[in-house]
Amino acid sequence: MKLSPVFAITVTSAAMLATAPAMAHTGSETAAGLIAGFAHPFTGLDHLLAMLAVGIWAAQQKGRLQLSITATFIALLLTGFISAVNGFVMPLMEGTIATSLLVSGLLICCAARLPAQISLALTAVFALAHGQAHGIEVVGISAVLFAAGFIAGSALLQFFGAVSAQALQPRMPLILKTFGGITALMGTALLLTA
Repeated sequence: MKLSPVFAITVTSAAMLATAPAMAHTGSETAAGLIAGFAHPFTGLDHLLAMLAVGIWAAQQKGRLQLSITATFIALLLTGFISAVNGFVMPLMEGTIATSLLVSGLLICCAARLPAQISLALTAVFALAHGQAHGIEVVGISAVLFAAGFIAGSALLQFFGAVSAQALQPRMPLILKTFGGITALMGTALLLTA
């Protein structure tokens, strides 16, 4: 399978991050934090499209860049989350999230292959913004468990996007182009309302 390294790392990372330390007494806060975090990427259309788009665009790349894009996104997603929880919020965060949808949608439509440095720089900036959005939403629950949940949920969506792209690109690329167009339109709508 072409994505076997991505699969192994994604599943292993998701399992490690979703595993909480063993506790004799688990309260509702623990469950709420982990479950809320895991569900979060599935509940907002912008988050859902963004995570799927990262996986799809990564799968459209060649070689190591596939894994580098997804790993960079997950690492910087967590970095953005941690910085927001600690009070640092980047300027223009919402605009950056909207731009990430617009740009990733267009990249998918074109099956664009940019130089690795540009691909990873875009990935890093967009991931930081998305992570920050997650970080400022944590109120009254365990930030660590919320982070473990949303990282696992995000990795799962990226994996699903990558697998779907590998299956569809050779046979039905129009489906991917349509997804890219919808994602770009969502980004445009968000930019107009930001």
